[in-house]
Amino acid sequence: MVIGVLTLELFMGEASSLKCKRRILKSLLDRMKTRFNVAVAEVDKQDKWQYSTVGITCVTNDRSHAHQMLSAVVKYVEKTGTVEILHIQTELL
Repeated sequence: MVIGVLTLELFMGEASSLKCKRRILKSLLDRMKTRFNVAVAEVDKQDKWQYSTVGITCVTNDRSHAHQMLSAVVKYVEKTGTVEILHIQTELL
């Protein structure tokens, strides 16, 4: 069993309040869950209205498949244009 963990530090320039940030983030997280069948949650910076740290995880039986899935998530987030990725960290356990 392989567990893939992806941590993304995000910047949301459009967010003018915590309410706006939560709307942007909820939409993005819901789309990632649906599209990639991964577990997603905001794990840090909940009180910062333009920044967020998001954790994404997947479970599979192949390291290369886990890496491909997490890479696809990163590409998807980059293409959305609603957030800017400041830092990416990937771990395969």
